[in-house]
Amino acid sequence: MARTALVTGGSRGIGAAISKALKAEGYNVAATYAGNDEAAAKFTEETGIKTYKWNVADYDESKAGIEKVEAEVGPIDIVVANAGITRDAPFHKMTPDQWKDVIDTNLTGVFNTVHPVWPGMRERKFGRVIVISSINGQKGQFAQVNYAATKAGDLGIVKSLAQEGARAGITANAICPGYIATEMVMAVPEKVRESIIGQIPAGRLGEPEEIARCVTFLASDESQFINGSTISANGAQFFV
Repeated sequence: MARTALVTGGSRGIGAAISKALKAEGYNVAATYAGNDEAAAKFTEETGIKTYKWNVADYDESKAGIEKVEAEVGPIDIVVANAGITRDAPFHKMTPDQWKDVIDTNLTGVFNTVHPVWPGMRERKFGRVIVISSINGQKGQFAQVNYAATKAGDLGIVKSLAQEGARAGITANAICPGYIATEMVMAVPEKVRESIIGQIPAGRLGEPEEIARCVTFLASDESQFINGSTISANGAQFFV
């Protein structure tokens, strides 16, 4: 019987590539989205992957949404916590709302996504928790104190979950993408994009599919001894 994977923020960008890659590997996939109904409907039409709308920052919404996914698709064995937002501003101009919005989605949202499925994973003695962090959670970034704090916090989550879940057959790992050729990055002015690429020794942006391949490996049985780890996929831009 095919295992079920949940990908938050799974209908666009890196998340969409992850959803499609997991489906290609034979998983039953459910993808969440926050607000773009048109994009989600188009994604489902093109891929056949069911999409579910909820705000990962809200625990009750997440719990209800997960219950619906499990009723319609199956018990969730793999969670890819990919949903995230930015509210960039230099620290002296950052508002409490900009701080709270990012913390609630990118950090608390991981708790809200993993916590409801954790008991089932423990009971079934199998689980894969994969959190999409960021290079900026490893090195920091100007005007991203809020974002960098959440992505660094995500690394602490997986290291702790790994220790709690190991004896129950659950692994928890993180992926820290560098700059990836998503719609958001490609929309920045060309000069800015060239400046970014100039900082990457590989001389190019990463592709969403390259992050997706990291996810499919971590979701597989072959990765069972890798636990509490971080994969840095950044073209040699930054080392930990």
